[in-house]
Amino acid sequence: FSAAITITEQPVSVSVPVGYSFTLRCRAEGRTSLQYQWFCQHRSVCCQVPGATKQDLLITAQQTQLYTCRINDLYKNAVFSDWVKVEVHQCVARGLPPQHWRGEPVIVLNPTEQRVEVGKPLQLQCAAMGVPAPSYQWYRNGNLLEQQKKKKLWITHTKVSDSGTYLCCASNSRGEHWTNAVDIHIGETLPSAEHLQLCRLVFPLATGKIALLVGNNHYRHHPNLMAPVTDVFELSLLLEQLGFQVVSLLD
Repeated sequence: FSAAITITEQPVSVSVPVGYSFTLRCRAEGRTSLQYQWFCQHRSVCCQVPGATKQDLLITAQQTQLYTCRINDLYKNAVFSDWVKVEVHQCVARGLPPQHWRGEPVIVLNPTEQRVEVGKPLQLQCAAMGVPAPSYQWYRNGNLLEQQKKKKLWITHTKVSDSGTYLCCASNSRGEHWTNAVDIHIGETLPSAEHLQLCRLVFPLATGKIALLVGNNHYRHHPNLMAPVTDVFELSLLLEQLGFQVVSLLD
């Protein structure tokens, strides 16, 4: 009966620099004496940690791995603890973490300023060390973004309203730390082929006399006009007689 064993303290995930030493803890209660065995998983390969048969597992961080602890009693009942992640940061700036670090969040990756076309995806990243591993919360213009609670902020199809100043708060039971604030600009799509062609027509002739005629016939909130196409044609003839280079666009 697995209920014969109750885990009273689960191990917790951590986020630490390479070479950092720490302890994973697991505590349980049962009807008989209990035995512990720790397991680790890296790249989908799970194996016993040699000699790890105590409640506490001392680790010197080398690579990101998952860990769990199996507890069994003399009646062959067994339970497993939660899987926890030991995230290891291989490249950390000199001086981080602070010399007397107690596990409070330390930002190791800040988001960067970006310009994104409307409709394109936006991804912002940050990362922090912490014991226990920090949780994350993103903000835009000081307002909490309810769905953005991971290291990576992801917006699949951006809108102009997604523009603003973004930053993230990393927090754990020992404190909190904020990333740098970054400005994100969501702009209209790049010019169409027609616009680029118009630019090539206009800019080489910028020293001459240029007339740009636009004839709109179809309006969303207004009745159609009578003869904008004819007007553009007649005006272009008149302006060409006066020495203008004429560029005509319709609708």
